[in-house]
Amino acid sequence: MAGQPVTIRTLDLGADKTINGADRAGPNPAMGLRAIRFCLAEPQMFLTQLRAILRASHYGKVRLLVPMLAHAHEVEHVFQFVRQAKDALDAQGVPYDREIQIGGMVEIPAAALALGLFLRRLDFLSIGTNDLIQYTLAIDRTDDTVAHLYDPLHPAVLWLIAHTIRTANKAGVPVAVCGEMAGDASMTRLLVGLGLRQFSMHPAQLLPIKQLVLHTRVPEAEALATRILRAEDRDKVRSLVERLNA
Repeated sequence: MAGQPVTIRTLDLGADKTINGADRAGPNPAMGLRAIRFCLAEPQMFLTQLRAILRASHYGKVRLLVPMLAHAHEVEHVFQFVRQAKDALDAQGVPYDREIQIGGMVEIPAAALALGLFLRRLDFLSIGTNDLIQYTLAIDRTDDTVAHLYDPLHPAVLWLIAHTIRTANKAGVPVAVCGEMAGDASMTRLLVGLGLRQFSMHPAQLLPIKQLVLHTRVPEAEALATRILRAEDRDKVRSLVERLNA
């Protein structure tokens, strides 16, 4: 990557993501032992990955991203495990980036609403809109019977995203969006208007999104984004978004 940062997410197992030998799905996998909860319940597996990521950080700028955080104690446990992994590498004389940045995913409403707990400890944030929408609207996005209710433009979803971006920007903590919204051209100008400056998406989506960003008048996008946040009617929201994209 020629000196550019590479962000590696810790194991995000559970729900629709599984590997052989690590199937601990409960009656409701999306709400169960997944992501960081799974990692903290499997400390040896977690430490193995942390050591590997730290070793890789010697060869380029690596950032560590932790998914599905909801509690302050989860962040503290992550830092404890990182210290253990560093101690193990120190004992073996293995080099690594001692200043590796640690970030967290905001994909549970509780994390967005209690953002101060994470801003004080983490170096950067990434909003996982797929799960944030799912958990905010209580909709399983893999269930075809309710998939039509999955709505990224729901006022509650937009408020949580806007709140996270603005709070992080105010605190000087970098924030990105890495869910499907980041690669959705119809959402680009809205996200820019909400203050987002870092987008993470599939490489195939980069060029069209880049062109939209380059041709976006930021003050106009900010003004319309503010009106969109104030709208409570679904049709009104969609009308304003269409106007923003015109």
